[in-house]
Amino acid sequence: MNRTRRTPTATTAAAAVAAVLTADGLLHVLWSTGTTWPAPDTASLSYAVLGIDAPFTPPVVLPLATLLFTGAALVTARARLGRTHRLGRLLQAGTVAVACGTALRGLAGIAWACGLRTGLDDGAGNTFHWLNLALYTPVCLVLAAAALRVAAGEEAPTRVR
Repeated sequence: MNRTRRTPTATTAAAAVAAVLTADGLLHVLWSTGTTWPAPDTASLSYAVLGIDAPFTPPVVLPLATLLFTGAALVTARARLGRTHRLGRLLQAGTVAVACGTALRGLAGIAWACGLRTGLDDGAGNTFHWLNLALYTPVCLVLAAAALRVAAGEEAPTRVR
């Protein structure tokens, strides 16, 4: 039996990127309310998510939520509208920016997984290390590949009116 390996379509890749970025954005909105779920307190949340002690206040997390929602929208629009749309260059640049941002986070995660502690607090403990290793880094690398798939994708089909 000869099985060919199929790569995801640009639309499927965009949906995956948008789903993860939107979910992360919603978590940031939740945290802006003072909720520390899934951690018991702000310090634990900060150490688990960032590896440092940082505030999870609205002026900090709401701009991040906005950035995540914007990234999700840009990648989705790029997949749906294509490069030839009148906003195609902006959508392409936004999609490449999402790919670069998630790739950089993934590469930093690899460095942290290999023992480089630059930028991390000593008080973070093992929680960040294991979450970074098992969740944050792999997800960021998959998102980077998916966003690149969208950026390299064929043009959106022309619609018959």
